Amino acid sequence: MKKYRVIFILLLSLLVLSSTIQAENKKPSPSDKQKANIPNSVLDITKENTYPNPTQDLPYLQPSELTQELIDTSKVEIENPNLIRMLNESTMNKSPFSIGMRATIYLGEWPLNYSSTETAPNWEYQKINTNYYDNRSGKSNYKLHYVQEAQKKVNGGLTAKVPHSEDVQKMMLLKAMEKTKLPLSFKTIIGAGTKKDQVYNIEPKRLGYLYAYAPAVNEKGKITYGEVYLVMKGSKRTIVVKNVTSQGIGAWIPVQDHVSFGFVASDSPR
Repeated sequence: MKKYRVIFILLLSLLVLSSTIQAENKKPSPSDKQKANIPNSVLDITKENTYPNPTQDLPYLQPSELTQELIDTSKVEIENPNLIRMLNESTMNKSPFSIGMRATIYLGEWPLNYSSTETAPNWEYQKINTNYYDNRSGKSNYKLHYVQEAQKKVNGGLTAKVPHSEDVQKMMLLKAMEKTKLPLSFKTIIGAGTKKDQVYNIEPKRLGYLYAYAPAVNEKGKITYGEVYLVMKGSKRTIVVKNVTSQGIGAWIPVQDHVSFGFVASDSPR
């Protein structure tokens, strides 16, 4: 009986150890990523916005078969959509007469990839509107609604000047959109006359202020640059990256067609 008990304990220990190892080795899948937690004070105004913002549709550009083969030969990760597009548009036939041919083609210095270290939303990035009502002489609650008094353009951008800033912005935007699942754009416009049905009650003998803010995401990370060469030896094609450098970079990226509200009731003017 004692012998069977020892065997049972050993088997149980092995089972627990196996489960622990599997749990530690399990990596979160892309579906495990959580959408940014939007506060109740932030409302979607896509339908109400009197200015139709263009939808930011930035799908990941799929490399062609040849481009993928070239990217796989690089020791530095390449994810710049514009560089991938240029390689996709290139044609290089493998001719049997290319034996002995040697060539090195300089493709220029490129921002090759962006690594995100922090993505943090600021729900009150920029004040865009104030609605006000004085109910100090009123005898009942006054229902205050949001009405955008003037068209407001909200711009984001990089926090520092870097080479090929448009390419860098595109890579940062893609990464931030992937992490937050929010409709992000480096420019968004809230049209005059945009309204929302949300009610904010102002009690008698009080003044009410309804502040509206455009939210944005603060994206921070590291951009990697390098000089890209296409090397051809016979029928073999490879990409070689030289003089690799990295630098920290940040950006503010507005959340498109979203407004954050803050309501304050006061006894005296603010």
